Amino acid sequence: MAGWRAALEAFLLREWAGGSLAQVLLRPLSWLYRLALWLRTGRSAPHDGRLTTARAGLPVPLVVVGNLTVGGSGKTPCVIALATALAARGWRPGIVSRGYGGRGAVEPVSDLSQADAVGDEPLLIARRTGLPVWVGRDRRAAAEGLLAAHPQVDVLLSDDGLQRADLPRDVEVVVVDARRGFGNRQLLPAGPLREPLSRLARVDQIWVCGDGPLPDGLPAARQTVRVTLALGAAHALAAPARVRAVAEFAGQPVVAVAGIAAPQRFFTMLEAAGVSATAEPWPDHHPFTAADLSHLRERSVLMTQKDAVKCESFAAADWWVVPLDAVIPAAAVEAVERGLRHQGVGPSPVRPSRP
Repeated sequence: MAGWRAALEAFLLREWAGGSLAQVLLRPLSWLYRLALWLRTGRSAPHDGRLTTARAGLPVPLVVVGNLTVGGSGKTPCVIALATALAARGWRPGIVSRGYGGRGAVEPVSDLSQADAVGDEPLLIARRTGLPVWVGRDRRAAAEGLLAAHPQVDVLLSDDGLQRADLPRDVEVVVVDARRGFGNRQLLPAGPLREPLSRLARVDQIWVCGDGPLPDGLPAARQTVRVTLALGAAHALAAPARVRAVAEFAGQPVVAVAGIAAPQRFFTMLEAAGVSATAEPWPDHHPFTAADLSHLRERSVLMTQKDAVKCESFAAADWWVVPLDAVIPAAAVEAVERGLRHQGVGPSPVRPSRP
């Protein structure tokens, strides 16, 4: 089953990268998708979803970090980096997410949470940042639950949610994969777009992740910044205190496992680090079991953090986790802060620590 899903995802990504007969046949469905999109957002959100927190009743501002296309764009590393940067500048962020792959209930995420309950990406965000994270199919309810449980939070970040017209936001950031761009620029299912490219003219910032030229179709009026992605040092999944530089795996027989939306990015970055690994792609958000990777128990394996949170209970001794870090320019973080202060808010005063 997983093999078919991975093959289907790869096929769609290839189809969306250029023209084909399949796209022509799917175009009428894209027209229906456009109509459904208008019915969902055009009437309920006449201001394109840009509802102020005062109108929406939330006591703190909210930043949406989303994307215009399906598939991986580097969004989750960007959320982690932005939340960490804001915290370093005196803000007290909280993060909300749909929790894809979880049960959809409104609930907090902790180090002890399970990926099949809260989703792999929220669990990764919670562990990487140490900040309050709540998930739920109803993201507004998740935001309210987080604020009730953590009244010190003074800014919320939404991991995805750009297309949720019912989710109030004060700042919108769109993350774009530099290599894949916007594909054939067609709406789903004929192409990868969740919304028309014209939507970019109404966001605050566009973050282009990865190497390569800037994608065509970016509006000149919007602030566009380059976000670099880098692999961190690997640590053993079964014993996190064991750390190795990724370059140390060069020349060794290793297998690279990636169950993410754009697995090729992980494989390419390993290759750029000098690691020639046997690539083993899996479907995005795949719920790994011990049986899935039983053939690799005696192998040296490199995997993404997103996959690792689902493999901890059956990890072999030579399985390694390679973090993917986003480096956001200071000017981009400052622009987010300006957008928040435009709403009349700023970071809460730092409370003195107790002796």
